[in-house]
Amino acid sequence: MNRLFGSTAPKAPKATLNSAISNIDTRVSSIDVKLASLNAELQGYQTKLSKMREGPGKTALKQKALKVLQRRKQYEAQRDQLQSQVWNMEQAQTMQDNLKNTMVTIDALQSTNKALKKEYGKVDVDKIERLQDEMADLLDVGNEIQESLARSYDVPEDVDEAELDAELEALGQEVELDRELAGAGMEGALPSFMQDEVPEFIDEAPTTTGQVKEAAG
Repeated sequence: MNRLFGSTAPKAPKATLNSAISNIDTRVSSIDVKLASLNAELQGYQTKLSKMREGPGKTALKQKALKVLQRRKQYEAQRDQLQSQVWNMEQAQTMQDNLKNTMVTIDALQSTNKALKKEYGKVDVDKIERLQDEMADLLDVGNEIQESLARSYDVPEDVDEAELDAELEALGQEVELDRELAGAGMEGALPSFMQDEVPEFIDEAPTTTGQVKEAAG
């Protein structure tokens, strides 16, 4: 069948912006080479014309130089057009790249949003609220336990400050009396507030410090 009707030629791949820009850059480089050659040729003509006198020879050489200058302008115009095309395609390439990046960003956001919805769907807000309430109740119970353990057993809750002041004043008077007795030579005497605490089975009163020294001597 292929011999009778021939085989269809394979389709050429579609040109891309990158390949088109590369092709035009190659053409621009070729034009730059030609322009460099024309500039060198024009410099040679200019050097010769500056040394020649007016006459038919100089006029003929000037005509050649003008033709070369005209060709250079044509090449420069072509180069400018090609560079404008490259600029436009580069702008289009930038827009295309930005669009691709935007689509990638949108896809990533959509995937993240889907994952977040899935994970947040597992969270029971009511359960968290109940847990918080239970924790608050436990803290209250703990505070009550600490207050109960810190309660004092011996100190009465309603203490009369006047009675305390009277007792302190009485103790102060007894201390002053003891000091007076000690100054009168009765250093071994017990304070009045300790006399009632002497056990009943002791027959003799405690000896003074002076009597103990005499017994030791």
